[in-house]
Amino acid sequence: MENGSAAKKRWGFQGNPELHAASEITIRGVLTMLLSKLNQSDTRPVIPLGHGDPSAFPCFRTSPIAEDAIADAVRSAKFNGYSSTVGIAPARSAVAKYLSQDLPDKLSADDVFLTVGCTQAIQTIITVLADSKANILLPKPGFPYYEAVCQSCHLEARHFDLLPNKDWEVDLDAVEALADENTVAMVIINPGNPCGNVFTHQHLQKVAETARKLGILVISDEVYDHLAFGKNPFVPMGVFGSITPVVTLGSISKRWIVPGWRLGWLVINDPNGIIKEYGIIESITGYLNISCDPPTFIQGAVPDILGKTNEDFFSKIVNIIKECANTCYEGIQDVHGIICPSKPEGSMFVMVKLDPSVFEDIKDDMEFCVKLAKEESVLILPGITVGLKNWLRVTFAIEPAYLEDGIKRLKTFCERHSKKT
Repeated sequence: MENGSAAKKRWGFQGNPELHAASEITIRGVLTMLLSKLNQSDTRPVIPLGHGDPSAFPCFRTSPIAEDAIADAVRSAKFNGYSSTVGIAPARSAVAKYLSQDLPDKLSADDVFLTVGCTQAIQTIITVLADSKANILLPKPGFPYYEAVCQSCHLEARHFDLLPNKDWEVDLDAVEALADENTVAMVIINPGNPCGNVFTHQHLQKVAETARKLGILVISDEVYDHLAFGKNPFVPMGVFGSITPVVTLGSISKRWIVPGWRLGWLVINDPNGIIKEYGIIESITGYLNISCDPPTFIQGAVPDILGKTNEDFFSKIVNIIKECANTCYEGIQDVHGIICPSKPEGSMFVMVKLDPSVFEDIKDDMEFCVKLAKEESVLILPGITVGLKNWLRVTFAIEPAYLEDGIKRLKTFCERHSKKT
């Protein structure tokens, strides 16, 4: 067809609108929008209180052992080829050994599937469980990537509450009320994202007993494993694998502060063999056969990263995060219009409640965060993104000086917009 023709050529392709809709509810999608609202003439540094990646700050640099392990793996020239789709054997064995330290039933390499970060682990297990009639139970508030993957897989998501007045415990009565004969699993995130809570041993046992009663498996997202600094120690859900089948998701991203290295895992905690009997392991392997693998040289470094990193590094990181959590919690007490129901005890986040009624020109959490970005160059995630309208998820795992500056700017912003009496 020549230029200028009145007839318009019809092409036989178009974008998938479902993918755009799914991405809009992700943390990255919302933070990208907030970044676009920044005032480019503001010369102050942007304060990133919206996402859990402190790797840019020198005090959160990863262990030299981890860096050396990567360099050694590359220089060895042993890891330049394709990996097995489920991960190379030494790396799978290393993950099994690392996780087994905290479990009554020891894992084997065959229980471990390596993934491209924890996000691919999420995508894998959700896709495997997605059936035309199935539904899955997700926490509210939670990590919105689960909803996005469910939407793309046409898996119905139902939401149970986490209870802020009970340190964000799972509302187990709600879980039982939501479940039916088509429910396949429930998801927990421990230590908590976005709530900063750490479940007790007793509560996790109740979760396992509830799941067994309902005949569903527990997907336990433990990407923040061992980042616990309050009254409750971290307890892996796999401890209760003999009560109900457990699929554990994790990675090196948070504990080693290397989210860009994209090395995660999906692990089967099921000494009774129920997951295998019902074909889930076969389906996991089948899905990984048609998806991408973590870089082989990263896998090659895993045995040294997991086996040789010393406890001093972990203690240093946890102590910094704990100090930042205290600074954040104490600082927010003085911010008008924001209430923090419980002190964070794990992960890198805290949920705080916003009271829009005390502000002149802010109607909800999304408008609050957009105006905060524009006026103060501070990025905070609106609670609606994680399932709670008129709440905010605040990240405290950043350089302490930046955190203090961010809280000061937040306080100034809230005072500026408060109703005048």
